Amino acid sequence: MGWWPSKLIVILNIIVLLGYSLLDCVVGGQILSAVSPNGSMSVVVGIIIVAVITWAVTTFGISVFHYYERFAFIPQIIVFSILFGISAKHYDLTTPSAGDPRTVAGDRLSFFSICLSAAITYGGLGADYFVYWPTSTSRLSIFAATLLGLSVSFTYALVLGIGLGSGITSYQPYSNAWTNSQGGSGSGALLVAGFEPLHDFGKFCAVIAALGVIANTIPPTYSSGVDFQILGRYAAKVPRVIWNTIGAIIYTVCALAGRNHLAVIFTNFLALMGYWVAIWVAIILEEYLIFRRSAKAYNWAAWNDREKLPLGIAALVAFLVGYGGSVISMAQVWYIGPIARLIGEYGGDAGNYVGFSCAALVYPPLRWLELKKFGR
Repeated sequence: MGWWPSKLIVILNIIVLLGYSLLDCVVGGQILSAVSPNGSMSVVVGIIIVAVITWAVTTFGISVFHYYERFAFIPQIIVFSILFGISAKHYDLTTPSAGDPRTVAGDRLSFFSICLSAAITYGGLGADYFVYWPTSTSRLSIFAATLLGLSVSFTYALVLGIGLGSGITSYQPYSNAWTNSQGGSGSGALLVAGFEPLHDFGKFCAVIAALGVIANTIPPTYSSGVDFQILGRYAAKVPRVIWNTIGAIIYTVCALAGRNHLAVIFTNFLALMGYWVAIWVAIILEEYLIFRRSAKAYNWAAWNDREKLPLGIAALVAFLVGYGGSVISMAQVWYIGPIARLIGEYGGDAGNYVGFSCAALVYPPLRWLELKKFGR
């Protein structure tokens, strides 16, 4: 992307990282509030607890982070497996989807696009952790581990969430938890209601689930500090810990302000952020597969040398063209593009796929011209 165009990507990635941390803080705060005796803990206090613990782990460095992440998933698997077991009988698996076939197809496409957006945004921080792997590590192993880890974890969580959500209209306790908590606990109250048959042990499981949110907040918090440093030479002189602290303050304040509007923030934010990542992935893949087919094709020592980096003209133009394709194909609450409008009553969100395709079509010839004229 070159020296200046890459700054656009960095800014967008910081928004993604802090935005995800915001969502995690709100969900964790909601759960802690819902599980507290008689609602004695407010969502505000729960959000602050999640944010402070996350900040503490990221502040003490990568070794503590890796050690924590190595084991953090184990109690999560246990408590969510328990939740599957006690809540599955209340899932609504019989009510048909509402709308004509085209509308149903559009709704499903939009939902899948949100799920995809949630997963692919990890592409903006994966390299921050793969860099610690031995240089002899197989590329296939890294690819397989990443794909398997993301696919299994996201599918596991999404299916559970869909199940609990389906029970809102068919099982009264879930409906009550959701309806009575919209001013405060939201999704957290629904999760706690799923554990309700286990009484005190169920509350303990809900607390474990809330603490698990921290494990999901640490990577974006840690990586946001690295991203801030990439904004420029002066920003690089500021220690990562300071940037992590600033990032934590930003998303904590935003989480406190938006704690009662999580669903709106979630659906609008995730979809919008996924578009640029899909476009960026298209450009990175083609740069690697077409123009730099081996690691030796990269001058790693020049990563921050403005005079030796590509100008980024081809990448920037392809990025903007791709985003234009995403705009005309997006289906959001506040805007439905002309292409998306063709799919059912509410449109079908095809922004990720059209944006990716547009960028992939225009980047190779533009990059070839850039290399021919400037040689870098």
